[in-house]
Amino acid sequence: MPSGQGSDTNFEMNQLHSDQNGQHSSEILKITWIGLAVNIFLAIFKFTVGFLGYSHAVIADAFHSLSDMGTDFAVLFGVKIWSAPADYNHPYGHGRIEAIFTTIIGIVLAVFAVGIGYNAVANIPVIHLKQPKWIAITGSLISIILKETLFQFTVSVGKRARSSAVIANAWHHRSDALSSIPALIAVSLAVINPKLAFIDKVGALIISIFILKIAWDITLPCLSELSDSSAPQRYYEKIGSIAMSVNGVMAVHAIRTRKFGSGLHVDLHVLVDGKMSVKKGHEISEEVKGALLGKIPEILDAVIHLEPYNWDELRKPDHQ
Repeated sequence: MPSGQGSDTNFEMNQLHSDQNGQHSSEILKITWIGLAVNIFLAIFKFTVGFLGYSHAVIADAFHSLSDMGTDFAVLFGVKIWSAPADYNHPYGHGRIEAIFTTIIGIVLAVFAVGIGYNAVANIPVIHLKQPKWIAITGSLISIILKETLFQFTVSVGKRARSSAVIANAWHHRSDALSSIPALIAVSLAVINPKLAFIDKVGALIISIFILKIAWDITLPCLSELSDSSAPQRYYEKIGSIAMSVNGVMAVHAIRTRKFGSGLHVDLHVLVDGKMSVKKGHEISEEVKGALLGKIPEILDAVIHLEPYNWDELRKPDHQ
């Protein structure tokens, strides 16, 4: 490899990551602003039709939509922080901040799941004084359609950007759609027969358990990341294979990874001919780094340690 080519490759890869982050940030902001607008509309609309239709369930559902704005603001505020480039105080970037925001969203989901479940159990014996009207059904029906559509678009953006916070916010949208189902059932049954209104409380309790499971699934990986856990085993095998494919690399060991936001930081030891020049060894390490960044998009940076190859001194690899 010609001198300086490794540095050029690293610059190009860093520039590519920067351009991708900028594009993803723009998509995240766009879909989150749309989500915020939808939540404001639904909160006002459901409260209005719930009030006019004498439906306590739809009014309560309106406040759930209002609470969704909190996670929208968290993403809008947070994306500017975790997408910021590395600086003196954060030499590895700000990716861990995304895990913090995602954890907060997961906790918010869990709190509302518990609240929905508690409200369902506490109000099972409650009978409406006024029979709900059909107009109240429109609030829940439109909420289900809009929030499920919003979930599909938001989770798609989250997967493209590999953003756990955006995916978590998408599931918050779906939780709102799910919580509207018991309200829809409640109003429908209460309009037909007020004595059947308790059925929606049982459904709400089941939905709350489902939302609680979603909150757990969202939060657990982030807690794992914040505790400095490593990447799945499949990455070690791929990293080793890519490094070994570089001409001049005789062995690879001591591969280590750490999750950082939506990406990975990697370091590994590469064994080369001990008699080659420092310059040649450096070129090989740069080529290994460029190959890793080019073939595994999740890798944000890779630190390559050079060692002389010797079968008698070769240590057992940390990861097979």
